[in-house]
Amino acid sequence: MSDVHFPIAEEPDRETAELGRKLFAGQTEFLKGVVAMSGLPPADRLEVCFAGRSNVGKSTLINALTGRKGLARASNTPGRTQEINYFTLADSHYLVDLPGYGYANAPVAVVEKWQRLLKQYLSGRQTLRRAFVLIDARHGVKAVDEEILTLLDKSAVTFQAVLTKTDKVKEKDRARVIDQTRTALAKHPAAYPELILTSSEKGDGIPTLRATVATLV
Repeated sequence: MSDVHFPIAEEPDRETAELGRKLFAGQTEFLKGVVAMSGLPPADRLEVCFAGRSNVGKSTLINALTGRKGLARASNTPGRTQEINYFTLADSHYLVDLPGYGYANAPVAVVEKWQRLLKQYLSGRQTLRRAFVLIDARHGVKAVDEEILTLLDKSAVTFQAVLTKTDKVKEKDRARVIDQTRTALAKHPAAYPELILTSSEKGDGIPTLRATVATLV
């Protein structure tokens, strides 16, 4: 492990990578979209959630992890993204796709309703083991990301930053964004001290993220 604060996660060893591969090679199905806490499925298995601002590549990443191109659907329409989407992963996990945030043109009432549901979910779901917060490698942590990072701190939910679209930036620009991300994360006590770098298009970091989910207890 590097002595850098928030080092980049190393690739898993063969055995751990195989655990991740097997978990995500199992059956993954869309279960339901939830618009109120009363609609949550039973808390009978470990779950992880994925959060990220609009257009960060969240749906594409979930599809890359599961090997199912059409599993999570991307939408650029704010009104269509206000559900917490549950997917079953094998017989042991839930994958939870949180609504994209940061839509400047979303109606205030819609944003407030979404924030209220998100706060209730994060603070009240005992089986939630980790939130993966997606950060666009072209832009780094923005003010709108800070809002959800602070919410995760307040909810005492461990979160791990996952940089997306790392293949879209030059190496020197990527290093600058990684430094900026590390500085931003250092202010957040709930941040897990390791970064995962991914490219859904190239497959980079996908085995690492799968193995991370598979080894959570």
